Formats: sequence, structure tokens, C-alpha cells
Amino acid sequence: MSNSIPAPPPERLQKVLARAGLGSRRTIEAWIAAGRIYINDHVATLGECVSSTDEIRLDGRKLALRALSEPERKILCYHKQIGEVSTRSDPEGRPTVFDNLPVLKHGRWIAIGRLDANTAGLLLFTTDGELAYRLMHPQYEMEREYAVRVLGEVSETALKNVLTGVELEDGVARFKQVVEAGGAGANHWYHVVITEGRKREVRRLWESQNVVVSRLMRIRFGPVLMPRGLRAGQHLELDDATTQLLLQQVGLVEPPPLKKMLSKSKRSAPKTDLPKVAATPVKTPRVEIRKVRMPRVKTEIMKKPEITRVRKRPKQ
Repeated sequence: MSNSIPAPPPERLQKVLARAGLGSRRTIEAWIAAGRIYINDHVATLGECVSSTDEIRLDGRKLALRALSEPERKILCYHKQIGEVSTRSDPEGRPTVFDNLPVLKHGRWIAIGRLDANTAGLLLFTTDGELAYRLMHPQYEMEREYAVRVLGEVSETALKNVLTGVELEDGVARFKQVVEAGGAGANHWYHVVITEGRKREVRRLWESQNVVVSRLMRIRFGPVLMPRGLRAGQHLELDDATTQLLLQQVGLVEPPPLKKMLSKSKRSAPKTDLPKVAATPVKTPRVEIRKVRMPRVKTEIMKKPEITRVRKRPKQ
């Protein structure tokens, strides 16, 4: 009987590289299409499977086995500043969102979506390429909420149009929700929700109704809200509870069934540190009823008074 551990089955190339944190699946698929990746001695093709015995090269550089191992999953919330670009490098020399992120020993940060240079707000990063792929895929319809400041008043017709759908150059687009958020003078604020990540989609929807956007800020991505107190240019690691909720929404973690949790809680009572006390029956005191002897009262029978008859004397 052999004690050797069986090798894992072959997996698709883009899935292996995405899980290793080298990029999102969409990015890696673009690398494969461009002929930048080699498997052994041939150019990789889209959908090709690899195993642990294959030699993989990216731009002529051999990828070590450690680079192909799955890094620790981390998710960052970053408050993007106006003027920063969402790429790793910029030919114009502008600052990028990656400049302010912590350095990783293994893997690399993957941006979940992008924000244009004139848009600020919440931007998520992760080391998990599969998670990034699912969060950006239209299939999961992750909600993105933005705070928008526009110039002038917006007519009821314009609001109806952006909710029912507007034909843009890349297809029909619409807001899932529009909520008025106040404002004074010429500035009016709205909170809008979209479920896609098309380029400049929020701005283009407003511009289709001749509405000028003067400020745009993302405040929510799925269940993740912009953390309070997170200043522009700062980052914060996502807490465990929100991370689990985010993973559940894209099918990477299955939520525990409610019935199973309830039945388990009924079977096992919570343990306490209190000592066990034996139950002792309570004795009811007996009440003795004693007969009380009433004192005898002597009753005397009164005799009738004697009546003496007086004889009348005869008249003389």
C-alpha cells in the first residue's frame, strides 16, 4: 500500500494564476490572449489546464511554485482621492491608488473595479483573484452606491428616464435606485445605485439628461460601507463579519442553514460554571388541630317565687 499523497487534479490556467493573486481572471485571460504566458515550451491557450509538474512562464520569467500557491486572503477598504488613477502605473506620472497600499510578502493587491481620476470614495482591494473576478462579474449584480452632486434642478422626466433606462453607446443603462439627499442653492445631492461596473456609467447617465455632475463619490460596494473616519488616502482591513458576508454573496462561503442551527441549539444547552445543586423536597409542616375543651358553665334553674295568699278578714 502506497503512502504517497496524490497530486491535485489539473486546473484551468487562469484560475490557478488568479488564485495565486497574480491578477483577476479577466486580466489573466487578456495575458493569455496576448501570448504572454507559456506552459512548458508552448504558448498557453485560453482554457488550458495545468498541473503541479508544468512549468509556467510569464513574459519569459519562470513562476516559482511559491508564487503559484494560494496567498492568505485579505481585503482592504481604501478611500480613493481625487486625482489618483486606478492603474498600477501611469505614463503621465500621476499618483496611483497602489502607491498607498501596504507591501505584501506573498501575492499582490488586485483592485475590485476602478474609479476614474475625478471620482473619490470607496475602493476595495484583495489578494484573492477568484474573489475579485466574482465581485466584478455582472452575474452577481453587486450594488455600487454613489453620492452625486449635480448643478441645478433635475426634472421629473429626467429622473424617470435614468430609472427606466437610457440607450448609451455601449448599451442600455439605468439606475436601480435614485434617492434625493438634499442640497442648497444650485447644488443638489442624490444617492444612486447601479449593479454594473461600466466605464463612467454614473456620469454618462446624468449627462444623457443634460445634467452636469460636479462631484461624485462611491460610498458603498455590496454590503461594504465606507468606514467612518477613514480619511482620503488611508486604508483599513475588512473585519471578519463583513468579509464572510461578502464571500457569501458571491458563493465562496455557504451560509449555515437556519433549521440546522436551531435544532443544534435545542439539543445542547449552554454550559455554565455554576455548581450543580441537588433538588431537595420541601416538607410541608403539619398543623395539629387540638380540641379545645370549653369550660362548663353551671346553670341554675330559678325557682318560682312562692306566692303567699293573704286571707281576708271578715267584716264585723
